[in-house]
Amino acid sequence: MHPNVATWLTTAPILLDGAWGTEFQARGLPPGACPDALNLERPDWVAAVAGAYIAAGARAILTNTFGANRFMLARHDLTDRLAEINRRGAEISRAAAGPEALVFGSVGPTGQMLLMGDVTEAEIEAAFTEQIEALAAGGVDAIAFETMADLDEVKIALTVARRAGLPAMASLVYDSGPDHDRTMMGITPEQAAETLAEAGADIIGSNCGHGSEGFVPLAPRLKAASGLPLWLKPNAGLPEMQAGRAVYRQTPADFAQDALALVAAGADFIGGCCGTTPEFIRATAATLATAHK
Repeated sequence: MHPNVATWLTTAPILLDGAWGTEFQARGLPPGACPDALNLERPDWVAAVAGAYIAAGARAILTNTFGANRFMLARHDLTDRLAEINRRGAEISRAAAGPEALVFGSVGPTGQMLLMGDVTEAEIEAAFTEQIEALAAGGVDAIAFETMADLDEVKIALTVARRAGLPAMASLVYDSGPDHDRTMMGITPEQAAETLAEAGADIIGSNCGHGSEGFVPLAPRLKAASGLPLWLKPNAGLPEMQAGRAVYRQTPADFAQDALALVAAGADFIGGCCGTTPEFIRATAATLATAHK
């Protein structure tokens, strides 16, 4: 484990941020637009979201760079601005976090399928390298590989993070299979945890795919199989589609109560994914503070 992570854990559980995309949509981001480009086009929006989560009590926030790799940015003709988008994303979150909170550089999947031969391992490694180098230049404390499904892709990503000297968190989505406890590629929590630990992850976890109640059985399985610190970011319940939009029904108070169960189940880092807002993080901060008096 990276020594920085061991230091951070002395004050666990560490409260994370919530969703970013829906916050941008509420401010006017059109459907299908590139959220990562806001780092250059509307840095005030990005700073406002980051600042809102810090004000709500988050002790670690992400960067607005989830899709800022060469393959995803190519869909928006933005590959020539990749380094700038990632660096600015890191700088904006760093400024909002100040010296007291942590900043994890958000890195999502490339969207390419190694298994299908869409891309080579060298191309995947190059994509992660240029993104992580730019995030490091912007001042992140660690890298968060989020919403991942392909273990081979994550192993390459972890190699790049280690080369950069940054702590790395690897989070997969478990929402497939008869019990909804496998990745879309059929990987169990135990298989993922063991593989990620061997590949050098400092923190492992899960995000998206479930509401908070679905994470309770996952948490001890991930913890037991790896022995590593655990990162959990559930959705605000399961979405309901209304007029083509996903609507999340869970309240901040209920989410906060579930967060207590997740901490009891082993979570060291706890936050929210789809459907969560600064109000969810504020409610969770208050609940955790009361529980740990």
